[in-house]
Amino acid sequence: MKNTDPGEWIPPGKNCGACGASTCEEFVLMLAGGKKEKPDCPFYRESPDLNNPPESILTANYGDRDIHGDPFDFILHPLPREPSARKIVLPFRPDMTEKLEIKKGDLVLGRPTGAGCPVQHVLSVIEADYLTGLLTCHVVSPLLAREKEDEVKSISAYHIIGFEGVAQTINKEPEFGRRQKFLPGFCMMNLAHTGVVNMVLENRYGIHTRVEDIRIW
Repeated sequence: MKNTDPGEWIPPGKNCGACGASTCEEFVLMLAGGKKEKPDCPFYRESPDLNNPPESILTANYGDRDIHGDPFDFILHPLPREPSARKIVLPFRPDMTEKLEIKKGDLVLGRPTGAGCPVQHVLSVIEADYLTGLLTCHVVSPLLAREKEDEVKSISAYHIIGFEGVAQTINKEPEFGRRQKFLPGFCMMNLAHTGVVNMVLENRYGIHTRVEDIRIW
């Protein structure tokens, strides 16, 4: 019998698409409607910590260490009303940006080989620069690449130039000019990255931060 009551447990907000739903929010609706079961989510555990339930299905849950148990200085969350921290990438062949006529709103598929990440990412383009080949993007659900297979433009491999978002301090605030360890919000591998902080702006919504020269720790 399908569990139609999400109860105390809700998914982590990673929007990975592994359950077959486009987003965690959609998964909860399908769960309530009896179209999904809790174990359909790869992050579901039989005995969740009911003393510390997540505040929102749209907010991923993080600790103060990555999957290897290593600490990091801060988490980079999305800017207001955006789905993920901004990711600036450069295809291994920068001319592909113009050759594929990549533009705002396009879906791009590729692996951040330059940083050593083994996972392919689906990116929704915010801005494409034909002069440099740079793409500013949001990371979106891999399910979109399957749903819109004919629309996805593959760049195969790319370098991660930087991330931009709102920093949540865990061990140390972002400091301009310093290489620091951080966790990009919605990183499905939950691995700490390192990068040089080259912008720190105090705003009403938090610490607007940009990090470049990215490496996976």
